Amino acid sequence: MPLEINRDSIFRAFKYIVYGFLALNVYLFFADEWAASAHRFADGVAIKDIIEGFAASIDTAAWVVLLLMFELETYVLDEEQFTKRTTWTLHGLRAICYVFIIYAFYGYISKLFYLLGATELPNVSELCALVNGQWAYAVDFDEYAVLTTANCTSMSAATAFYQFPGISAVVDSRGLTEIVRLAWVDVINSAVWLLVVAVLEMDVRLQELSKLEGRILRISNVSKSILYAVLFLAAIYWGVKGDFVDFWDAFLWLVAFVFIELNVFEWRQESLEQQAEASVPGGA
Repeated sequence: MPLEINRDSIFRAFKYIVYGFLALNVYLFFADEWAASAHRFADGVAIKDIIEGFAASIDTAAWVVLLLMFELETYVLDEEQFTKRTTWTLHGLRAICYVFIIYAFYGYISKLFYLLGATELPNVSELCALVNGQWAYAVDFDEYAVLTTANCTSMSAATAFYQFPGISAVVDSRGLTEIVRLAWVDVINSAVWLLVVAVLEMDVRLQELSKLEGRILRISNVSKSILYAVLFLAAIYWGVKGDFVDFWDAFLWLVAFVFIELNVFEWRQESLEQQAEASVPGGA
C-alpha cells in the first residue's frame, strides 16, 4: 500500500508539473506576440486587433483554464461534491473558455489571411536597399528583425521580396511560404483541438449518465485517435521547422489530455465496479 500511494503521488506531481509548464507557456506566447506587435501594429494595438495580434496568448490561457475545469470534473471532485451550484459553475466557466477558444480560432484565420495578403515589393532586388531604420525582415513566424547594414546581407540572398500589408516588413518567397505554412498549421491545430474537446465533452456528459459504452465508446475512441494523430503530426512539423515553443506547447498539451483521458477511463472503471457490486445480491 505505501508503494502504491507513493506511485500515485509521483503521478499527480508529474501531472501538475505539466499543467504548470502549460501555464508558463501563456507568458512565452505573450512575450513573442508582444515583440511582434511592435512591427505589426506600429501605431498601437486597437481593440479590434487584439485577437489577431495575441491569438496564441488568448488561446493558451483559455485552454489552461479549460484543462483545469476538466481536471476538477473528471478527477479532483467526488460525485457527492457535484452540487447544482458547482456543476453550473464548472459548465459556465467552460462555456466562457470555449468563447475565447473559438475567438482565438478566428484570430488564427485572420492572421492567415493577413499573411496571404503579402504583395511583391517593386523595384527592390536586395535587402540592403531597405536599410533606413524603418524596415524589418520576417525571420520567422511572429519574429521580425530590423534591417541594418550589419545584417541585411545575411538575412536573404533573394532578389525579390514580399511586403506584409500595412507595415514596413518584408520576407523573401521561401520565407513567406514557410510562414504561411506555419499559419495553416495553427489554423488546423486549433480546429482539431476544438473537435477533440467536443468529443471529450460528449464523453464526460455520457459518463455522467453511465452511457459511455458499446458503439458510442468505440466511435469516440476511434475519432479521438485520428484527431490526436493529426495533433501529433502538427507537433512534429513545428519541431522539424525549429519552432521550439510551438513544438513544446503542442507536446505538453498532448500529454495533458492523455491525463484527462486517463481520468475519464478511471472514472468509467469505478462506475462499472460500482454497478457490478450493486448487481450482486448483498453487495454495497
